Amino acid sequence: MKNKLLVVQGALMPALEARLVAQYDTVLLPPPSPSREAVLAAEGAGIEGLATSARFGADAALIAALPQLQVISSFGVGLDTLDLDAARARGIAVGYTPDVLNDCVADTAFALLMDVARRISAADRFVRRGDWLRGQFPTATKVSGKRLGILGMGRIGRVIARRASGFDMEVRYHNRHALTDVDYPYAASLKELAEWADFLVIASAGGADTQGLVSAEILDALGPQGYLVNISRGTVVDEAALVDALAHNRIAGAGLDVFAREPQVPAALAALDNVVLLPHLASNTRETRAAMAQRVEDNLAAFFAGRPLVSAAL
Repeated sequence: MKNKLLVVQGALMPALEARLVAQYDTVLLPPPSPSREAVLAAEGAGIEGLATSARFGADAALIAALPQLQVISSFGVGLDTLDLDAARARGIAVGYTPDVLNDCVADTAFALLMDVARRISAADRFVRRGDWLRGQFPTATKVSGKRLGILGMGRIGRVIARRASGFDMEVRYHNRHALTDVDYPYAASLKELAEWADFLVIASAGGADTQGLVSAEILDALGPQGYLVNISRGTVVDEAALVDALAHNRIAGAGLDVFAREPQVPAALAALDNVVLLPHLASNTRETRAAMAQRVEDNLAAFFAGRPLVSAAL
């Protein structure tokens, strides 16, 4: 008999969803609506596994509606949309997809850093508008040899630091605590790191503990020559404070792959020329998404075969 799996519609790549449908007794969960509640009422009691994503997550209400739930397998590395406390209280295993996306997310961090400092996207627009016929593009900022501060020296932060070595950059970091297995200098506070850095890259986890951590005070510490790059979660940055700092040139620029209320981006932010905006695509390469999909599948297969999850958050 096949295990019964609930798949959140829209959370997974179509090819992965099709594979799961073939392997499990699958129920598709619609977006929040009366039909969603009807599906949960009719099928929730027998669900053993849940396949979701970092974007869609699984809150306490959904977990409570699945009394036989044993395992959650999430497509993505973020855990802030998963109610881990509710899962832990029930002894539910939680799998996710770390490591396989580290390189692409780090690549995107450096793409944003290079773009906003050297004004690559702005220069592209300059040429397309025909402005080159009327004059030279303004000078930009050198990247090589500068100071890179990393908030969050985890899996992705470490890869970003390695990328920085190729640009002869000096690296420091801030975490809750200093790490014993990295050689980079530790900044005791985020403000200290921001004051020191030419570029501040946000690679920390999301969630309540880091919400608004990059505040107006931190942006002012970064200063009018400093650049912010965020490939973490939009909630880590006080978005209103960031718009104000950019609009009044209290920081030099920002490169953002994430926003506080995706896919909504403040119009005031989109109107600025000293910011580069991406639609949360850091891991969105064919190779990485295929590896993430395989990890979702492997976590479920391991659990139902009685083996440890390949990548376990719980």
